[in-house]
Amino acid sequence: MPHAPQLRVPATYLRGGTSKGVFFRLEDLPEAARVPGPARDALLMRVIGSPDPYGKHTDGMGGATSSTSKCVIISKSTQPGHDVDYLYGQVAIDTAFVDWSGNCGNLSTAVGPFAIANGFIDKSRLPENGTFVVKVWQANIGKTILCHVPIANGQVQETGDFELDGVTFPAAEIVLEFIDPADEGEGEGGGAMFPTGHLTDALDVPGLGTLEVTMINAGIPTVFVNAKDIGYTGTELQDAINADPKALAMFETIRAHGAVRMGLIPAVADAAKRQHTPKVAFVAPPADYTTSSGKRVAAADIDLHVRALSMGKLHHAMMGTCAVAIGTAAAIPGTLVNRAAGGGERTAVRFGHPSGTLRVGAEAARVDGQWVVRKAIMSRSARVLMEGFVRVPA
Repeated sequence: MPHAPQLRVPATYLRGGTSKGVFFRLEDLPEAARVPGPARDALLMRVIGSPDPYGKHTDGMGGATSSTSKCVIISKSTQPGHDVDYLYGQVAIDTAFVDWSGNCGNLSTAVGPFAIANGFIDKSRLPENGTFVVKVWQANIGKTILCHVPIANGQVQETGDFELDGVTFPAAEIVLEFIDPADEGEGEGGGAMFPTGHLTDALDVPGLGTLEVTMINAGIPTVFVNAKDIGYTGTELQDAINADPKALAMFETIRAHGAVRMGLIPAVADAAKRQHTPKVAFVAPPADYTTSSGKRVAAADIDLHVRALSMGKLHHAMMGTCAVAIGTAAAIPGTLVNRAAGGGERTAVRFGHPSGTLRVGAEAARVDGQWVVRKAIMSRSARVLMEGFVRVPA
């Protein structure tokens, strides 16, 4: 019996922030996968190794976590004044599903280096040494990201001494600016940063009662709750949540009901079709704790604690887009995030997460009675792990 050969698709495996994923140039994809649709989704799922009922991704490039089941497609930008278009797909692990509803802030870090290394930037524009700003159009959500990439001897500098909690080894620092990161175009709020029009809301959740929440569209739609209201301290590590099926079910219920209130889905049952967004996170005032690596962090070294779930599991560090939501909400007096950080006006916060700490800044202002955020800023790092070709059964 004849068997079809494997496809050989040019690709690069990159770490960006605390995530990693498979990057493609649009032009290198098989023709049927160059446009959105079932052919593209099927290709990316097979690259990652999904759906995998064993939850291991043994037969693919994925790492069987939300941080490592990711694909990125880069193309010459369709937008004036931008260098590249960046499209992100979050691949489900055990179901046949690719979620295109949001961005990955961590992998955004790797888009600039990939663009430079893969010929999207004319070499005449690059400094011999210094920093080059790649202007990225985030195609999933229609937003601009400025990626400040260090250059050494005319090439992307990858090694350095910048340390990022959640990443074992140091690398070169890359500064990201998320311009006007508030989500637009979805929800009953017509694209407002706070889709219900309130900084906090009372959310009725079956089995829990009424929770005070902050629901924000900035970086990525996120539902924030107080840790103490759901029986936590805010210093929890992954096993405390991920090894508890009842806890995971509770968080998914909160997420689903928050998604309905934010206007992202019409009914709770639709949450299964939109796994990537919104995120759900819980916040608490600063307290001493020990990270997943055994490092002690003092309460005096952070402004608050935040723990966030991604694709149904507690994240080992913090999603970059959720960090944007945290920084934005922290800058606005009255949100749960701002209150956990001590209240008042602020332009930056350092928060504790399971792997350590992260500082994020945001510029928020009140315009015509509505809160707007001009930009959010954070530092990450990125590194090429492997480049060449991925093989996929035809």
